[in-house]
Amino acid sequence: MINVTKTFLPPIEEYNKQVQRAWHNQWLTNRGELVLELEEKLKKYLDVSNIIVTNNGTIPLQIALKLLGKQGEIITTPFSYVATAAAIVWENCIPVFVDIHPEYLTIDETKIEQAITSKTTAILATHVFGNPCNVDVIEAIAKRHNLKVIYDAAHCFGVKYKGKSIFDFGDISTCSFHATKLFHTGEGGAMFANDTALRHKMYYSHTFGHIGPVDYYGVGINGKLSELQAAMGLSVLPYMENILEERKKIVAYYNDNLDFSKLKFIKIRKDSDWNYSYYPIIFETEEQLYKVEKTLNEVEIYPRRYFYPSLNKIEYISGSTMPVSENTALRIMCLPLYVGLDISELEKIVLRINSSL
Repeated sequence: MINVTKTFLPPIEEYNKQVQRAWHNQWLTNRGELVLELEEKLKKYLDVSNIIVTNNGTIPLQIALKLLGKQGEIITTPFSYVATAAAIVWENCIPVFVDIHPEYLTIDETKIEQAITSKTTAILATHVFGNPCNVDVIEAIAKRHNLKVIYDAAHCFGVKYKGKSIFDFGDISTCSFHATKLFHTGEGGAMFANDTALRHKMYYSHTFGHIGPVDYYGVGINGKLSELQAAMGLSVLPYMENILEERKKIVAYYNDNLDFSKLKFIKIRKDSDWNYSYYPIIFETEEQLYKVEKTLNEVEIYPRRYFYPSLNKIEYISGSTMPVSENTALRIMCLPLYVGLDISELEKIVLRINSSL
């Protein structure tokens, strides 16, 4: 069976070695030694000045919206994982969708300003498949209209734009460390902010509202990463260069061998250091997608439709028609991409796809 992704697992003895540290300390949660070490190592690896690791990738979105959304209208993309829009609704804000760019698949920055109203409080944009939004234009719009900017950068571990970490952009940037991601802690995530006062609020927001055992600063929830999750992160991090190199080779094989006369790949934004996190292909029609999917499934190859459906079509959200996002969602599918996918498997995948087009 070949799935769309496969969790990278470090040698079990290396994970056990990290877990034994937690056992020795008798400290499993509440930001212990392993969590603090992971944060420091991630700051160095990502070239960022700050990071707060969390127990999943959705909590940072909820905290960002709690602090910056103010229960107002949030301009966002319909082409993202459901967590993006669900977090907006969960925090009693109102999602206002803006369609996507047909090549980059990120929010179409040229359509944002026409969606702004007196109730708009923030822009929540997703960097899709590790491909950055047009952050320069988005942040200029936000400044012009006195809005906050939140980036869902769940797919963006290690991505740089114009030489800077993608996490350095926006008022708050978030990431996911889910088991399916490039870097993972099993479940987990992180949030970033350059403003010191905002970062202080984010910190206490993920620790029940306090810093230390008795000092309370405001309302908070439990967003803390455990020592066991940090142990996984510390075990995976040393392998990042190998992970990236392996994924880069697979991407190169797809690029060289797929029949792009009938397929399209996303356009990576100029000045971006992409991270090979996903391999999405866009078919000419949904019928063509179904045909290829069926052909692959017959030999136990399971690609996945990311992102389907377009979020404005979900019943509890139900936004305006978004023609580019809706049409793209019908025709896009991610191919298998993970460490350990060998050449014979890649040959089988590509042969099946090309012969079905």
